[in-house]
Amino acid sequence: MEEFDLYPPKPELSEPKAKGNLALTIFSIILFILVFLFIFTDEVTFIFNLVLVLIVHEMGHYLMMKAFGYKNVRMLFIPLMGAFVQGSKDVYSQKQSILVVAAGPMPGILIGLALVILAGVYETPFMMYLGLLFLLLNIINLLPLDPLDGGQLFKLLIKTNHELFLLVFSFISSLTLIGIGWFIDNWILIAFGFIMGFRVRSIQNQYNLRKEMKAEDINYRTTYKLLSNRDFARIKNILLDATPTLKKYLEIVPEEESEPLMASQVNAVLVSPVEQDASLLFRIVIMIMWFGSIALPFVVYSNFDVILARYSWFVEYIQQLAAS
Repeated sequence: MEEFDLYPPKPELSEPKAKGNLALTIFSIILFILVFLFIFTDEVTFIFNLVLVLIVHEMGHYLMMKAFGYKNVRMLFIPLMGAFVQGSKDVYSQKQSILVVAAGPMPGILIGLALVILAGVYETPFMMYLGLLFLLLNIINLLPLDPLDGGQLFKLLIKTNHELFLLVFSFISSLTLIGIGWFIDNWILIAFGFIMGFRVRSIQNQYNLRKEMKAEDINYRTTYKLLSNRDFARIKNILLDATPTLKKYLEIVPEEESEPLMASQVNAVLVSPVEQDASLLFRIVIMIMWFGSIALPFVVYSNFDVILARYSWFVEYIQQLAAS
């Protein structure tokens, strides 16, 4: 008899219900728009263009997750912050994960380039404005900072499983966002950087827990389904020792409530397995597309005089808007 058979069976992990995701998405979009309209009352056109760009971006993530069989996929907008798509799988594929991340910014960049080119042909200011917004937001999103798509690509491409590296990376990303926000005098970006700082604290707690689990030779790089009863019991003890408030709460609630809660807490500290199936050629192609997209603004800047002369009509349009 194996050692883990001596332990009581771990409780069932309840799957989150997928019902109501569309309604929640629509509600979050409406709330996102209303908050922006309340703060920036004169920027109605910009706000609706921003929402359009974000929907296209997040829809890329959403459709790719659906195509790869992710469960409980949903899209949410966060006022003044942005939007995100979340879903889950039992075992993740490195190649699929890279495609899921890239499916957000890459289509947006292509759409932005197409709109800018068409705007140049037909001299349409609105099309140019929307195209530049597509380009700007999606290229910024590719910067190698956590939690931007560029940061997710960076972590997937280097294939590291070292929790300390991920902790340091998140901390540096938080400081960088605060620094950029301060440099360009953008309080929203500064606030986002500080919010990221709280997330770094959460990552640090996870790092400490996993460090202890590693010291006790607990296999935490697995799914909850494959987690042994023995490892569940040991992780549970570590969690209760680290969080006295959780321990006290579990002592006063009935078992039918405490067991699902404990299952979700244990599942939260597990590291989902990632199948390293992305070939070297695939990763090189992705990196070329990634770095090429980030380099696009520098290419534009180096040819700024030529572009300015070609699109002087758009510059005049922007000057008229500013004057009004």
